[in-house]
Order: sequence, then structure tokens, then C-alpha cells
Amino acid sequence: MTDTAPARSGPLAGVRIIDVTAVLMGPSATQMLGDLGADVIKIEPPGGDKTRAIGPMGDRRMGPIFLSVNRNKRSLVLDLKAPEGREALFRLAETADVLTYNVRPAAMARLGLTYEALSERNPRLIYVGMFGFSQRGRYAPSPAFDDLIQAATGVTAAMAASSPDGSAGFVPLNMMDRSVGLYGFGVIASALYAREKTGRGQRVDVPMFETMVPYVLGDHLYGHKYQPAQGGFGYPRILSTERRPFRTKDAQVCCVIYQDHHWRAFLGILGMGELYDTDPRFKNITSRTAHADELYRFVETHLAEKTTAEWQQLLKDADVPVFPVHTFQSVLEDGHLQDIGFFREEDVPGIGTMRETAVPSEWFGTPPEGYRPPPTVGQHSAEVLAEAGYSVAEIDRLVQSGVTRVGA
Repeated sequence: MTDTAPARSGPLAGVRIIDVTAVLMGPSATQMLGDLGADVIKIEPPGGDKTRAIGPMGDRRMGPIFLSVNRNKRSLVLDLKAPEGREALFRLAETADVLTYNVRPAAMARLGLTYEALSERNPRLIYVGMFGFSQRGRYAPSPAFDDLIQAATGVTAAMAASSPDGSAGFVPLNMMDRSVGLYGFGVIASALYAREKTGRGQRVDVPMFETMVPYVLGDHLYGHKYQPAQGGFGYPRILSTERRPFRTKDAQVCCVIYQDHHWRAFLGILGMGELYDTDPRFKNITSRTAHADELYRFVETHLAEKTTAEWQQLLKDADVPVFPVHTFQSVLEDGHLQDIGFFREEDVPGIGTMRETAVPSEWFGTPPEGYRPPPTVGQHSAEVLAEAGYSVAEIDRLVQSGVTRVGA
């Protein structure tokens, strides 16, 4: 199928990314680059990215998890275990700005797709790997998945500490994959900026474990930030078993009574304004943090006296942060998101109509425009190979040998 999408624009227009990533971490990073105008060429094995098969429409290789991280890309099928497939990747890399991957580096080395080999063909190439662990430590050869990194960085321990029954669990999001993908996006953009100054590419490793340790310990190292320690581990307010949406007279509401002026306003609404000056628990943020459990219970006791709608109005008028407790369904119906047209419907080859989200950043000088729906497997194989200098006959031979696949 010929790509009839409009020309790309945005701050990264003209940047070409060779995307040898799969599943979530790498594809989320490269989708962000594509959203801002980069030409992202997604390299897939003949069967396609495995996430294509997850969920509804998985039988058509267009499941919802795949669709969430693969818009604004072109799909090129290459069997990288075949010499002809690797050579095609080398030829593409000659004119690319970035090559990114998220398998273990040893796997790239076995394929001969190292930074050293690729940079010989293109010294300006930026080569970014996103994988489990730094290659300088004992965990270097180990595989990693989101759940494993949640456990390795203390997230499951934090979940247990904040659970009323002390049971450990995972955050019900692919938080580690998507967070490291976001960091990888920033690293790639930074490497492009560095190349503008030096004229040369470089290798950059983005390990999950090392990226997420400070992410977690930024909150929970706490007293152990100091040597000797000035207290225990764990930010008490975050770990409080009472930290949750509050029950009201008819439902629930989320409010964050945090700053001094928030507490003064809330106590004033209750007719208890004098407590701010007479009860030492309210004195300052240090004292309030030390008494987080008690104060959460105090808030919930009083919120139970009025309805959710009443509290939303009272707290909003007092400039106290407050928000309804959305479900997945009600997020789709949120009035603010409707105001800005955040959700829209797009026609996607192979599946029909899909709900799509907007690019969250809003640009006023170089706005990204020109949407490409997530591609079918090998949808752009022929056109990308032609751009790399392959003739029609050469592409046909690659198709016949199974090295590539031309999608519809």
C-alpha cells in the first residue's frame, strides 16, 4: 500500500529513526518522536511485533496495545537473521539519524548490528539501546520486564507498605516500560542536539533498572538521603494506608489538601479555622507529613457529611485541588478533554474506526501535523526499500526469499 498520509511537520520533521524495538518500552519512545514529526521506520519480523496479537483484533494483528504505541510510523518487514535482511538495515542506517533497539545488547552483537559496525557506514548515527540493566554490572545479561523492574526497584514493597493488609502487588500499569520509554525519548532528543554541536553520532544505553531506581527512591529514600540516616525509608504521606479517594455522603472525591493555604481554607469551610493555629498537627508541612494517617482520616470523616457535588463546589471556590474519581469510561466523557478535542476517530486500514488521542504537547511555532495511523505488517516495506535504493526486481527477490513482506 502506498502511504498517502500528508507530509510530516513539527520540530523533528526531517529526522529519520530506524526503530528496531518491540512491545512497549521502545515503541512508546519512538511514537513520541513520530508524533513530533520524525520519520519512524518500524522494523518488524515477518510475523510482526508480538503485541499486535494482544486483545481485540489480535487475530488481524492490530490489537489495542499495539495501536497505543505505534502511530506515526512506517512498517518495514526485515528478517534480521538473514544476511540480506541485515544488509538492508545497514543500507537504511546510512541515511538515518537514529537507530534504537530494546533487545539485550548481546542479541544485537550476535546479529552483527553493533554501534561500531553501523557507525562505520554512518558516523553521524545515534545508536540508542533500551534494555534491562547497565552492561557494566552483574545483571548485564539478564532479561527484564515491567513486573520484574517494579519488584527490583521497590515498587512492590511500597505497594505492600501502603496496603491495609500488607499484601504486595504491582501497579496495574506498564509503568516501568512507559516511563523508561519517556526517558528514552528525551535521551534521543538530547543526543540529536549534541550531534548538532559535534557533528558525530554516539552510542547511548538507557537501562530500565538504573533509570527507575532514582524514580522510586526520589520519594522513598527519605531519611536515608542523609549519611548518617536522619530517619527511615519511605515518604509517609505517599505510603499512608489512608491515602485514597475520600468517601462522601453519596460517592467519592479526590482532593489534595496539602499546602498551608489549602488547610486554612478547608478548616475554614468546616468552621474550625482556629485549629490551624492551635493544633500542632496542622502547623506546617513537616508536622502534617508526620501525622499523615491521622489527617487523612480527619478529612474523610468530614467529607462524609456532604455530597461529592457539594464538596467539588466548596473546594473549587476555596482553590483547593479537587477532581472527580473517573472510571475509564468517564475519562472518555470528560468535559475538558472534549473542549480541546483530545479524542478523535480515525479510519485505520485493516480494522476500521479507531479512537485516537491527541499529541499532548501543544506547539505554537512548529506544530506537528500529518497523522499516520498505526501500520499493518510490512505496509511500507516496498516504499522504504525503494527509498534505500532497492530496485523493484531486488525487492521482489527479497519478498520471494522471505526476507521482507509487502503488506496491504
